[in-house]
This record gives sequence, C-alpha cells and structure tokens, in this order.
Amino acid sequence: MKRTDTIAAIATALGESGIGIIRISGEDAVSIADKIYSGKKRLIEADSHTINYGHIFFGEEIIDEVLVMLMKAPRTFTGEDTVEINCHGGILILEKVLHAVLESGARMALPGEFTKRAFLNGKMDLSQAEAVIDIIEAKNELALKAGIRQLNGAVTENIKTIRAQILEQIAFIEAALDDPEHYSLDGYSDKLKKIVKKLYTRIEYLKKSFKDGSIIKEGINTVIIGKPNAGKSSILNLLSRTDRAIVTDIAGTTRDTLTENIKLSGISLNITDTAGIRQTDDVVESIGVQKAIEASNNADLNLVVIDGLLPLDKEDIELLESVKDKNAIILLNKSDRELKLSVEDIKKYSDKDVIIFSAKENIGVDELEDMIKAKFISKEINFNDQVIITNIRHQEIINEVSESLEMCLSSIEEGYEEDFFTIDLLNAYEALGEIIGETVDDDVVNEIFSKFCMGK
Repeated sequence: MKRTDTIAAIATALGESGIGIIRISGEDAVSIADKIYSGKKRLIEADSHTINYGHIFFGEEIIDEVLVMLMKAPRTFTGEDTVEINCHGGILILEKVLHAVLESGARMALPGEFTKRAFLNGKMDLSQAEAVIDIIEAKNELALKAGIRQLNGAVTENIKTIRAQILEQIAFIEAALDDPEHYSLDGYSDKLKKIVKKLYTRIEYLKKSFKDGSIIKEGINTVIIGKPNAGKSSILNLLSRTDRAIVTDIAGTTRDTLTENIKLSGISLNITDTAGIRQTDDVVESIGVQKAIEASNNADLNLVVIDGLLPLDKEDIELLESVKDKNAIILLNKSDRELKLSVEDIKKYSDKDVIIFSAKENIGVDELEDMIKAKFISKEINFNDQVIITNIRHQEIINEVSESLEMCLSSIEEGYEEDFFTIDLLNAYEALGEIIGETVDDDVVNEIFSKFCMGK
C-alpha cells in the first residue's frame, strides 16, 4: 500500500466510554476513509462539514457502526481535509478502526502533529498552539479561562501591537540614515525615548503578570506542618474532600508526605500533608520529620497547624520561628471545643496571619480561601481585558525583551548614535516574534509539539 503524508490517531482517551474518535488529516484523508467506510453514499461525494452514518469494514469484517464527520480544507482545525470517525469507545474497537485506517494508507501521527499542522498551515500562531495544551491540562477554572483567552489571540494581539511599534521605529531610523535629506533625526532621540519607555512599561506589565499566571496554571505548592495530633491530616481531608490521610488519636500516624491537588476559589493548591514535627528516637518517624522540614523549606505556602486545646510549648514556638521568613498562615485548630490558646498568644511569637479553625466542623475554610487568594493573586483577574502570561517560555522571552529595551533607553540617555538604537530594538522585535512563532527555530517548534498528547 502506498503511504501518504496523511496522518491518523485516536483522538480520545483510551478507555471504556460511550464514544471514541479516530482523527484523519491530510490530502488523502477522505479517500482513505472511503476505503473502509460504507454508507448511503461515498464520503468523496458528501458535502463538507456533514455527519454521515454507516459502518467501518476491514476486509469482509464489520468493525463498528459509526458516524463519520467530514470536513474539507481549508475550514478545518489543521487546514487540511479532515475525517473524524466516531465509533463506540471500547479500546479494542478503537484500535481495530485505527489499524484499518493505517492499513488503508495513513501513517500514525506523532504527538501534537495535528496541532503542529494547524500552526504550519497558518490556522493559529505558536502561542495559540501552546494554549491548546494549556486548555487540555487546565487544573482549575482560572487556568481554563487563561488558556481560552490565549487561544482566542489575547497574547498574539499584544505581541503583534508591540512588534509593530518597534518595527516602525526601526524602519524610520534606517530610512533616515539612508536618506537624511528626506528624513530628519533632529530631536528624534527624545521622541524615541518616550516611545520606548511606553513599550517598556507594557512589557513590564506582561512580565509581572507571570506571577499570577504561573500560580493559575501550576498551582500553589502548599505544605501543612505542625506537631503530631494537631489535626494536619484532618485538614488535608477537609480541603481535599476525601479521606486520603489516616486520622487517629495516635501521635505520629503520618510518617511520609502525602500530596493532593485541590481547588480553592478557582486556584489549585498542590497541598502536602507531612509527619508531625517533633523530637523522636523512632528512625522511620525521624525520616518523616526531616521530609516535612524539607517540604516546608521548598513550599510556596506553609499552613502551620497549632493545637488550640494545648498551651504553647517549646516545639510550637520553634515551629512558629521556622516560618518566620516564609509565606505562612497559622491555623489555630480544634475551635469546635473550648480553646486554651488565643490569637494573641500566638502573636507573641509570630507576625503571621492567624485563623481560628476547626477541621471537624469546617470552621475557617472560607477565611482561608480568601486569605490565600489575597496573598497570591495580586488583584481580581478580569479575563475580558487582561493578558496574563502563563507560559514559562514566553516569560523568558519577555525578560529578554525587557533587557533589550532597557539597553536601548541606556543608549539614548548616553547620547549614542541612532544606529546603535536599532540593534537593541531589533533584538526585542525578533525575540517577541519567537512567542508567536514568526522567528522561532524548528528545534523549538518540535520541542513544543512533542509535549502534546497523541491525537492532538
């Protein structure tokens, strides 16, 4: 069988489900599907963007009853002729249909190859392609909204606007140097300085937005620390709405770290329960204590749990001291019973925020959510008009652009000749082009799409 550059893959997750989809894209997508499809009429005769009922055959065997979606170029995701076979969602059925497609002339798609083709065929730029995987991997509502906004071109529009302004200045300088009789550079340095300052401010805004963006996308690495029996595991179970951690009255039950991904107010927390921190001769427990300390040191946020039914002791005070220079919230736990401690007692040893809490009665959770959001999200995010950088590749490029614009401003202030300005402006222009894929290397493109799942 002659092989073409038409690709195919299972586009839905492998597992038992109501429906599974095999996607085919390329010049021969329709003719390949026609070889194994039987319906009222051939697919090659069907109108574009129609759903066609029939059966998939391989040889004399009927594999499945299907609905086949036919989409002809260029109005498709990839910009190529595309066929999507909707069959029953069993693993065996999907594999048999895919095998029939491959035997009929398609080749197996590489990870991310459908989206890569969409990029190469001009259906989306590189930042929009990266948004596809962000949407697929979104862990919370805010991450999903950020991904959708980027897919709709929010980042692209900003980058293109900034690039156009930079290019305008580069072009003017080059024209003035080549044709000084018609283009004057008198007083231009002052004008350029104002323009570059505005561009720099805009880039700095994007640069700062990455703090919010990374938290939205990746979540807040949060560690629950405290003495044994302070209620750490109960708090993990409460926040995760599961019984993941074992809860007993026996001190030292938790001996290793246990991590869950939870959502609070639209933000993801990668929250880790740890062994109770105390002096112990138990070898296994001491290893757990050391892991707890390491997790605390590497965390974005420490939730310090204090048992409110006991007076503060030396270990409590040492625990409060250990988070002195860290981002921390103190939970005064077990407030469903008469507390022996007050907020004022804790404030004698710590300046961190304290919440009266009860894992048993769900007291203080709303306050904790509000406090975490206030600590980590700089302001209420409005996805209607804000651009938020969530991609570390974009952030690294923006840092480079910021440095180039700073150097340009420095050259202006030091009175350099105008041709020096174009060096830094051109660096900024080309770097920004890497975000949307206009000046990016093939190796970078291949690396980005290699991270995609098969069938996308």
